[in-house]
Amino acid sequence: MKLLLISPGWPKGRLWGELSFKFPSLSLAAIAAATPSHWDVSLCDENLEPVDFAAPADLVAITAMTPQAPRAYEIADLFRAQGVKVVMGGFHASNLPPEALLHVDAVVVGEGDLVWPRLVDDLEKGCLQPIYRPDAMIAMADLPIPRREIFAGKGYLLTNTLQTTRGCPFDCEFCSVTAFYGRKYRERPVDQVLAELEVLRKQNSFAFFVDDNLVANRRYALSLFSAMKGMGFKWLSHAPIDFAGDLELMRAAGESGCLGMFVGFESLDQESLVAMGKVTNQATSYLEQAKAFRDNGIGILGSFVLGSDGDTPAIFEPILRFCETARIEAAIFPILTPYPGTKVRERLEKEGRITSNDWRDYDMGHVNFIPRGMSPAELQAGHEWLNRSFYSFPSMYRRIFKLHRSVQVFGPMNFGFRSAIRRTGKRG
Repeated sequence: MKLLLISPGWPKGRLWGELSFKFPSLSLAAIAAATPSHWDVSLCDENLEPVDFAAPADLVAITAMTPQAPRAYEIADLFRAQGVKVVMGGFHASNLPPEALLHVDAVVVGEGDLVWPRLVDDLEKGCLQPIYRPDAMIAMADLPIPRREIFAGKGYLLTNTLQTTRGCPFDCEFCSVTAFYGRKYRERPVDQVLAELEVLRKQNSFAFFVDDNLVANRRYALSLFSAMKGMGFKWLSHAPIDFAGDLELMRAAGESGCLGMFVGFESLDQESLVAMGKVTNQATSYLEQAKAFRDNGIGILGSFVLGSDGDTPAIFEPILRFCETARIEAAIFPILTPYPGTKVRERLEKEGRITSNDWRDYDMGHVNFIPRGMSPAELQAGHEWLNRSFYSFPSMYRRIFKLHRSVQVFGPMNFGFRSAIRRTGKRG
């Protein structure tokens, strides 16, 4: 029996479709690990290679985020036309299973680790069901080790991705994480994580923890960082900005090899932060907190959401100046996007403010709703100006061309984003 795992390509001409550095889908490697051993498993990542629709397969499994959904549906339709069964999972299909079922034979809603063996067994028996939904969240100690051998020869920048926790105790209005993984924060046993890291270390010394909030449980994170000290890893992950307030934990992260964290600043306006549910953020402390990151050798990939109800055209330049003053090593500037399953989508739908459900444009680079404080055109123009200005050579010089150990990661990242932004040109 043959299983073909597919990661659909990002739309070309969009930022995420133009980035030259590619990372693998850890969720597909986890599905591979949960597949019975008598199945032959292969991976096609359309961001790196074309889909071979003539490839022999008894089952095709696709995961997709919202802007990838239209392409995922095209791929599914073509395989089903040949009589191949197709299953889809991931954030988009989990939130809109009726839509996905117009194109696939079955949808996995939520975490697929528990239900995947049952789905495969049903397929073999000829009784595949349309919806597979786990009855409970998986115990983190039961997570199978991802089968990273499916990534071999694909040309990924890094295959040492791993997950130690799931869920987030916060519930920000624009975020789809809690709808998928829940608000209960769950941790893998530290000894299991260390054993996995020992194996990964044989490949290279870089690692990326895909956790949405690696430091939500202080005791767990401190135990992990302390145990990693001396392993020789250089690693990245995600943390809230108030991580800077725990100097012991931050020092332990730096000493264990942390070079950078994705940090959601989201806004410089405190009222906007409160409205979006970003309870950990105090905008008046941002400069001091950013300095604490740097002092511990940790760079920042910042995120600033554009288009909240309190935003006007006056927000764009102050964000750029703040980033340069704080020497934020890299940043993204997503336009507020009403993803299915989020609170912000529910609110904007009730207010009649959503203007498009073309999922291809749900890439954080297009305006799909009516803003309150500016026109859609002003929001679009401000987003593009920020991207170009932040990744201009003068801004890059002010932010990153100073001696700091995180430059080995963020230097190439800046040039990668700059090249991708230039390739996007004028958006369609």
